[in-house]
Amino acid sequence: MAIKRFTATADTTITNAFLEGLTTRATGSNIGLSDSLEVFSVYGQSSGSLNGFTSELSRVLVKFPITTSDDSVNSIQAKRAAGKIPASGSVSFYFRLHNVAHHETLPTSAKYNIFAASSSWEEGRGIDLDTYTDKTLDGVGANWINASSGTAWGKAGGDYHTGSTTATAADTEFMYSQTLANGDEDIEVDISGLVEQWIDGTWNNYGLGIFLTSSQEAYFSSSTGDDLTAANGAALHNLDGATTSYHTKKFSARGSEYFFNRPTIEARWNSATKDERGTLYYSSSLATGEENLQTLYFYNYFRGKLRNIPGIGTDTIRVSLFSGSSADTAPSGSALQLVVDGAAVTHANRNTVITGSYVSTGIYSASFALTAAATPLKTIYDVWFSGSDSVTDATTATQYHTGTIKPKTLSGFAIAPDTRYVTNIKNLRNVYRNDETSRFRLYTRHKNWSPTIYTKAVASPEVNIIESGSYEVYRVVDDLRVISYGTGSDLYTQMSFDASGSYFDLDMSMFESGYMYGIRISHYNADAGSWVEQPETFKFRVED
Repeated sequence: MAIKRFTATADTTITNAFLEGLTTRATGSNIGLSDSLEVFSVYGQSSGSLNGFTSELSRVLVKFPITTSDDSVNSIQAKRAAGKIPASGSVSFYFRLHNVAHHETLPTSAKYNIFAASSSWEEGRGIDLDTYTDKTLDGVGANWINASSGTAWGKAGGDYHTGSTTATAADTEFMYSQTLANGDEDIEVDISGLVEQWIDGTWNNYGLGIFLTSSQEAYFSSSTGDDLTAANGAALHNLDGATTSYHTKKFSARGSEYFFNRPTIEARWNSATKDERGTLYYSSSLATGEENLQTLYFYNYFRGKLRNIPGIGTDTIRVSLFSGSSADTAPSGSALQLVVDGAAVTHANRNTVITGSYVSTGIYSASFALTAAATPLKTIYDVWFSGSDSVTDATTATQYHTGTIKPKTLSGFAIAPDTRYVTNIKNLRNVYRNDETSRFRLYTRHKNWSPTIYTKAVASPEVNIIESGSYEVYRVVDDLRVISYGTGSDLYTQMSFDASGSYFDLDMSMFESGYMYGIRISHYNADAGSWVEQPETFKFRVED
């Protein structure tokens, strides 16, 4: 699983917009339970002889379960501690807000600040986003003046970390922005730096504020230094800021009936495990030195659950390779000599030992280059063992596992290879629970494979291992992309593979129950330089 979503735990809209009559502002209104959130800047609905035309603003506050103090089980910090999310530097966190279609004017080329809030606030229970009739009256819920019951903001309109409030001048990992050209786009911003600072305690998690930039809000007068977010109605006039309105941008709130449109922080990472046991090649001058390095994995399952080897833990593990016995059923003879690469095989007088490494709970890997003999061996046995740096091979050490490899010889082609495949998910079920994480295993073969009747009768079907597969998931009823292909920098939908084929994991809690979903598969065609989607789709339902 390489994607995990965390839905907002609180959100609200705060505004200083005029009420009907254009004399009184809705600075005391709360909209915490509305199913929509709203950002706008409205210029010139009213004017005064002293200060000129007015400016009316609306901002959004939203908070997520980041630390264990927010949620001891389902927070980002708790999931990381449980090994469900990688360590800092190996995962990206994206803040996502989804557009709400409406009949009002959309702001074009509007730039939205996404800043960390610097003080706590309450969501509140108001629902009126049209006439702002739900007043907090200094009760529960944030508004333009108050952050919570009886506690005012330091500055009306909310308190936020900005460049002038950083602990160090270079620390700006709480200030983000995104420009929406057409006005109907979603917001999706990588806020990984801020999330990590929330997790490590650099900043308290008070959530995010989303609002237009100061030039588009036009709330500050550089000529007078007046803060135009004050409660005083006269001081809220636009003195020398922008004279353009940016209204109205609406986003789905956490109370939206549309499950997949609620505000989320999405953790994305590349979790693909590329076990080349089934695709291992002898070294060749047709490949680069890096391409000649092959990687094997060892999975230590105890009663169906991965766990670290007691005698190894997270330390290094050793591997030696052997040829087979006369019957080719077990390792035999001396360990094979390997190419000294200075990393995994480090000593010329110990070139029969590969130094492997810990990957994650119960999983270890080892990389090496293997040179073929004049008559290449058809079967090679990898023996995983413990020992110090001075151990010469596996024969005198504690052995943990013996695997089988059938190396291939790399050769050139006179024509471009056929990259059309037939794909099937071998273990697909009709229904999944929304509280499980399931592994999907793929069978893939060339589309033009034509076995004889003899082959069909005595041999297992051909399996082609695709090293660059990706998946997406959509809702069948409306073709909504629930998980889009993650084929960019994060590669968060890249599939793993081992000797039996490709596979990936899905956390079913990310799907709304009661619907049917479909899986699509794509393979990267390096010859064409593009991803090619397979014609097959695989459908399943998610139920409570």
